[in-house]
Amino acid sequence: MPKGYWIGRVDVDDAETYKKYVAANAKPFAEYGARFLVRGGVFETPEGTSRSRNVVIEFPSYQAALECYASAAYQAAKAIRDAVSTGDIVIVEGYDG
Repeated sequence: MPKGYWIGRVDVDDAETYKKYVAANAKPFAEYGARFLVRGGVFETPEGTSRSRNVVIEFPSYQAALECYASAAYQAAKAIRDAVSTGDIVIVEGYDG
C-alpha cells in the first residue's frame, strides 16, 4: 500500500499564534502516524511561485493522510492556523514503484 503525503506551502502572518497550531497538530499527527520529511528549511524556487514555509509530511497510507486531515482534532488545529496564515495543502498518494 502506497504511503500518503501532505505537501504544504504556507505564509505565516503571526509566528507566535502559529506556534499554538504546531502544538495543537501534534496529537492528530501522532495518532495517524505522521512523520515530517520537510519542515521549513532553505529552499529555492526555480519555477512557478512559492510561499515562505514548505512542509512535507509522510503518513503510513494515503487513507491515513486523508483521515488525519478530516479528523476533528486536526480541524481544531487548522482553525488556529487559518486565522494567522495563508497556504496550500495537497494530499497525494505516494509512488509504490
